[in-house]
Amino acid sequence: MSDYSIVKFLHVSGAIGYFVALGILLFGLAALRRARSVEQVRMLTELVGRVIPLFNFSILLLLAAGLYMTFTFWSLQTGWIAVALVSLVVLVPVAAMTVQSRMRIIARLAHEAPDGPLPPEVLARTHDPVLLTTPQTAMALLLGIVFLMTNKPSLPVALLVMALALLLGLASSVLVVRTMGAFSQEVAADAARTSEPAG
Repeated sequence: MSDYSIVKFLHVSGAIGYFVALGILLFGLAALRRARSVEQVRMLTELVGRVIPLFNFSILLLLAAGLYMTFTFWSLQTGWIAVALVSLVVLVPVAAMTVQSRMRIIARLAHEAPDGPLPPEVLARTHDPVLLTTPQTAMALLLGIVFLMTNKPSLPVALLVMALALLLGLASSVLVVRTMGAFSQEVAADAARTSEPAG
């Protein structure tokens, strides 16, 4: 068994872990938009928080193995490798900062709020469209990177693939957010009725 085979296995394992973490993250964030009580938000933020270590470890494994293979067996002058690495380097901090920072705020607000219906501020935070748009777009971009890894296209094709992956991710995110919009309005209406003082 060669060093390349081992590092390639680690690289693929990192991609699988990243997909699993994103899948759980998307499930938790979609459920968060449907939460009707502070207790549910607390539970879901804890679930999402437990996924973050897998998310971060998978990213580090994916990047470390990818960089090792690039500088040891390939070259940054290879078009598809450069596109894949730049995509990962851009994707990782954006996804981490946008989602994790928002989830920390939601978790803090939920723990500070009393049990019962969602306060308006918590409700607004859980329905932030960025929470679904970012990981879903990241999922599409990672699929694009996997396509580059398996097909090793030329530079123009690699750029086209990642552009299409970005458009696909954004378009699918918009569709999901719109689909869940009606339910979000229903939750907001319920919260407003519950918070009204009895006449």
